[in-house]
Amino acid sequence: MISEERVLAVLKETGVLLQGHFLLTSGRHSDRYLQCARVFQYPNHAAEFCQSLAESFISAKPDLCIGPALGGVVIAYETARALKTRGLFAERDTEGTMTLRRGFIIEPGERVLVLEDVVTTGGSVREVIELVCALGGEVVGVGSIVDRSNGNVDFGVPYQALIRLDVESFAPTACPLCKEGTPAVKPGSRK
Repeated sequence: MISEERVLAVLKETGVLLQGHFLLTSGRHSDRYLQCARVFQYPNHAAEFCQSLAESFISAKPDLCIGPALGGVVIAYETARALKTRGLFAERDTEGTMTLRRGFIIEPGERVLVLEDVVTTGGSVREVIELVCALGGEVVGVGSIVDRSNGNVDFGVPYQALIRLDVESFAPTACPLCKEGTPAVKPGSRK
C-alpha cells in the first residue's frame, strides 16, 4: 500500500488541495476543497494510486469496478485496469437518479468494487451501491483516494482510502465564512 506521506506529497505537487470558501456537493461548506481531477491529469500518478487500491481489494476478487461520474470515472477505469476487470461508471439521468447508461450492464451475482475520488458524506457512493444491488450485483468493497469524512462514513462493506484528511465542513447556517460575508464557490461537477 502506498504511504499517506507519498499520497499527500502527490496531492500537494499536483495542486489538488484548494483554499477558499467552497460549497460542497453534499451542500456543506468548507474552507478547503480537494480537486482530485488535477491528480488524474497525470497518468503516472493515476496508475500509482489505483494500483495501490487494486492491491487492497485483490482478495475480494471483484468482477468489475464502478464509480459515479464524474469523479469516479478515471479511478474506476484505472483500478479496473490494475485488477484486469471491466471498468464502468454510473451517471445521473434527467431526474438526477444514478443509473447505468451507454450500454453498461451488471449481471446478477457479479462482484463489484465501488470507487470514488473523494468521500465526504458518502452520498454518491451510497447511490452507486444501491444501483449495483438493485441490478443484482454484490458490492465487495469501496475505495477512494481521499476520505474526508472524519471517520463518519460506513458503507457496510470494507472501505479503503489512500489517505484520510480531516477537512472541516459546516452546515450553511453554521459556516463561519458565510458569517464573514465571503461568497462560496461550487468547484465540483454537480450542479
